Amino acid sequence: MSTQYSVKQWNFMHKKVGLIFIASMMLTACATSPTGRSQFIFLPDTQINQMGLQSFDTLKKQKPINNNPQYNQTAQCIAQAVTGELGVNWEVVVFEDASLNAFALPGNKIGVHSAMMKLVDNQDQLAAVMGHEVGHVLARHSNERASQEMAVQQGLSMISQTELGQSPLTQGLLGLGAQYGVIMPYSRIHESEADIIGVDLMAKAGFDPQQSVILWQKMSQASQGNQPIEFMSTHPAHATRIEQLNQHMPKAMEFYKKAQAAGKSPKCL
Repeated sequence: MSTQYSVKQWNFMHKKVGLIFIASMMLTACATSPTGRSQFIFLPDTQINQMGLQSFDTLKKQKPINNNPQYNQTAQCIAQAVTGELGVNWEVVVFEDASLNAFALPGNKIGVHSAMMKLVDNQDQLAAVMGHEVGHVLARHSNERASQEMAVQQGLSMISQTELGQSPLTQGLLGLGAQYGVIMPYSRIHESEADIIGVDLMAKAGFDPQQSVILWQKMSQASQGNQPIEFMSTHPAHATRIEQLNQHMPKAMEFYKKAQAAGKSPKCL
């Protein structure tokens, strides 16, 4: 009898500590993205940056690096132009990879796959790619995602301690609910936000933002209809991205015209 009471008491204390933990996170994790969106972030940026640096070093050791001088010179030139006003230098590496991808990591690192270099028609389309990836870093999406997943795990752990949470069906439904109701929609929000930040970055650097729309049209054609439906995807549908970019284009064109008037005219390709 005394053992049963102590177990119940422990469970109560566990839930209480969990609630206090989540409440403290909610109170201290309020942040605002570059687009003005409210964010849930509580992990130190220094920790996230260190993870990014370690990941990039690992990638350079594990993935073949493309040595095409034109690819590397073009990528370096565009990255310098896009990030020129951010006040820090970004390392850029072109990886030999047949998948259409690029990425940026906390710690000011950019990776571009050789297939992406072959897909684009001009420097402006590649600037759209790089601007988008840098946008993820500027908006601290890695930190937000890590903070969010940690909070979700803590919440699921608390529910699992209840009688209802012991049911395998409940646990499965909770996992699916967290995946499709919280984590994936947030990822699509991140992608859309990075599109807007990226198109503004490229426009301010003197690249034609209208080429971002053409880039995603090319990406849509390259996917050949293999993209999963939007509800089950971490990325918005290509048509959704194009529509959102077109809606934002008047603002991006203002930045582009100001950049041109200031004499910004990159010649990277």
